[in-house]
Amino acid sequence: MPNDRRSFLKLTGLAGIGVGTGSILKRFSGNRENDDTGLLLSPYERSKSPEFNMCGYTAPKLETVRTGFIGLGQRGPAHLKNMSKLENVEINALCDLRPDKVQSAQKLLEGSTHHPTLYTGQTDAWKKLCERPDIDLVFIATPWDLHTPMALYAMKHGKHVCIEVPAAVTVDECWQLVETSEQTRKYCMMMENCCYDFFELLTLNMARQGFFGEIIHCEGSYIHNILEEIFSKHAYWDMWRLRQNAHRDGNLYPTHGLGPLCQIMNINRGEKMDHLISMSGNDFMMGAKAKALAGSDDFFKPFADKHYRGNMNTTCIRTHTGRTLMIQHDVTSPNIYSRIHKISGTKGSALKYPLPGRISISSDDEWLPEEKIESLKQKYQPDIVNKVGELAKQVGGHGGMDFLMDWRTIDCLRNGLPLDEDVYDAALWSVISPLSEWSVANKSKAINIPDFTRGAWSTNEPVDLTISHKNLTAVRQIQG
Repeated sequence: MPNDRRSFLKLTGLAGIGVGTGSILKRFSGNRENDDTGLLLSPYERSKSPEFNMCGYTAPKLETVRTGFIGLGQRGPAHLKNMSKLENVEINALCDLRPDKVQSAQKLLEGSTHHPTLYTGQTDAWKKLCERPDIDLVFIATPWDLHTPMALYAMKHGKHVCIEVPAAVTVDECWQLVETSEQTRKYCMMMENCCYDFFELLTLNMARQGFFGEIIHCEGSYIHNILEEIFSKHAYWDMWRLRQNAHRDGNLYPTHGLGPLCQIMNINRGEKMDHLISMSGNDFMMGAKAKALAGSDDFFKPFADKHYRGNMNTTCIRTHTGRTLMIQHDVTSPNIYSRIHKISGTKGSALKYPLPGRISISSDDEWLPEEKIESLKQKYQPDIVNKVGELAKQVGGHGGMDFLMDWRTIDCLRNGLPLDEDVYDAALWSVISPLSEWSVANKSKAINIPDFTRGAWSTNEPVDLTISHKNLTAVRQIQG
């Protein structure tokens, strides 16, 4: 398997760092006994116990959470607006390489009590933000390949971090996030907002209460036609998202569909992923688009002859206990938006997308009527929706789930509660991308999925949906 290993090292950015040495090679030991099945040992696997288990960890309370923001193009301003609506939050610094983005973000705070310091114009200006002593939490919403370097630097300078998805793009980066979070005991949360979608939260609580019985199979996806946006000169700085699609082939964006399902299956908390296989079709859209644009605009000529990833990728995952997940990715075909969110259990099932959420029970092969679903919502709606849901809908942001996520994160920090998504989730949900790339490049061979908890998954407690404390984070009056 030497050629396969070299391909993997190149795909994950690990080539050229002394892989020829014995100590490094141990991290990529291939299991010859399983060659006939296509199953490989996890690359860059760690066998040692965690330095400190961050699952369920409660950091010291922060009565006021002092924040800084790096990356103010698309997702950054959304988090900034949400934070500006919360009491006991200070916004002390804003950073983006582009001065106009920093200025636009600053305008969002006009009339507020926030007067942040601005950092811009230099590629390393973000480091100064991370080094400030008056910041507790750093939001990172930059191009994907900058997420991990910035998060590592921030944690090493005593900051908790919230990273936009995906948290990392290589296997090595995933391990670096885990080990640094454990060493510094700083939270590293990937901001997977779909875990806070109202239907996803409902089905999570239903699964917790046993409504679906034993979970058998789940499906999720990110199917969203953003072809025009990817090729826009103004949507993504330096065309970074187009570049990602031009040199990688796999599921580049798995976490929207995957995150909620992992919580439902208690992945990393009583269950773990075992291995995956992944397949991509050909590109029928991006190459043709690039060539058409290059015909009339020289700017696109460097993109005209690239080998673009397959439009549709399907990745299948098997868990330790024999359950399965199917995750799909397509952001360039003219499909209706869908995250699928399918749950199949021994007693019932649920499905959302592209139609509204539906629920079924085992005694019937039809979806329950709307009035029955409404009664189930009343019974199984989790605390966070009961207490903050209507307010979140008023604020907005993907139907309110963005605000729910940001509010919940601050409320946990202020009350000394574990975050709903920890560094092991960030690493596991993100590592699906490079592993899927390896599988696609090797004719859909299976590859083991690293256990970032190093065995702690068997005793880690599931995500706690209850809100029993009285010190709820207040929200400033929302203008109608």
